[in-house]
Amino acid sequence: MSMMESKRCEWCGTDPLYVKYHDEEWGRPIFDDRKLFEFLILEGFQAGLSWITILRKRDHFRVAFDDFDYLKIAKYSEVDFLRLMQNEGIVRNKLKIKAAITNARAFMDVQKEFGSFSNYIWGFVDGKPINNLYQKLEDIPASTPLSDRISKDLKKRGFKFVGSTIVYAHMQATGMVNDHITGCFVHKQLCPNAQNV
Repeated sequence: MSMMESKRCEWCGTDPLYVKYHDEEWGRPIFDDRKLFEFLILEGFQAGLSWITILRKRDHFRVAFDDFDYLKIAKYSEVDFLRLMQNEGIVRNKLKIKAAITNARAFMDVQKEFGSFSNYIWGFVDGKPINNLYQKLEDIPASTPLSDRISKDLKKRGFKFVGSTIVYAHMQATGMVNDHITGCFVHKQLCPNAQNV
């Protein structure tokens, strides 16, 4: 589908990388633990930055963090931390790098308790995406009472960089909520029976 043929959410602009992410990833339900972990870590690194900055560095992040293998990341030592702090391809923020390692360990604790992180996180929406019917970009919230609740629970479990806004961005990215505007072709793909009100 060409950019001329399809109406899409305005936030991705015309940057090919951003458009591809919008069309193929954002808002499509993800149940795979490794992918859920990747988005959790990337959303944390994105705090205070633009998402396109993270997207452009994503391949560097994948190499630096062993393709987001939380089993390996959970075992990272001080040597690994220093290696990451010297990696110019990623966001070199001491607190965010430490949080990624901490979150890998907390992630595995959740897996032990719930069988998978997917079971845990999707349990907050009964395993089904919430299909919102926002017509304009400015209608979409930065956080919700549900993201507040998930954020609080994640923090209680030892996760870092999981404030409500970051959690809501994670919910949007992984398809727990469908926040494509109603006129966007992806919204129609994900929710073909939605009323365009």
